[in-house]
Amino acid sequence: MAQARVSTEERFSGADLDREASKPLAISPGKQNKRRFAPFWRHYLQMAAAMVVGMIASGAIFVSIVGLKTWDEVTIQYPTQALLAMAAGMSIPMVAWMRYRGMGWKNSYEMAGAMVLPVIPFLCLVWFGVTKSAQCGAYCAVTFVAMFALMRYRRSEYSTQM
Repeated sequence: MAQARVSTEERFSGADLDREASKPLAISPGKQNKRRFAPFWRHYLQMAAAMVVGMIASGAIFVSIVGLKTWDEVTIQYPTQALLAMAAGMSIPMVAWMRYRGMGWKNSYEMAGAMVLPVIPFLCLVWFGVTKSAQCGAYCAVTFVAMFALMRYRRSEYSTQM
C-alpha cells in the first residue's frame, strides 16, 4: 500500500484554521459562571488551612496543659516551648494533609522543613534575651512566606491536579 505524503502546509491551510477559530465553543451556561482556583492556589490554601488548624489546636492544647489563661501569658513564660509547639502544630497537620492528597515524602519533608527552619532565628531571639516573648505572630507570618517560596520554587509539582 502506498501512503500519500501530505505536507504540513496542506494539512493546516490558512482557510481551515480560520474556520476552526471562528467556531463557537460549546460551554454550558451553568459551568460558565463557576469560579475555580488554579491548582497552585488551591493547594496553597489547603495547606494554609491545615497550618491554621494545627496552630489553633496546638495553642489550645499548650495553654490547657500549662494552666495559664491566655496565649500571651504562655509566650512570655514559656517562649521556647511555645515556638516549638507552633512549629510542630503547623508541620504535622500539613504533612498529613499533603500525604492524604497524594504528595510524596520528599515534598512533605521539604514543606516540614519550610515550617521548622524559620523557628531557629526566633528561638535565638529568645535565648539571647533580645525579646521576652516568643514572637509567634511574626514566626507564623514567616512560615506562610516560606511555604509560598518553596511552592514557587517547585511550581511544577504544586500546580498539578490532585
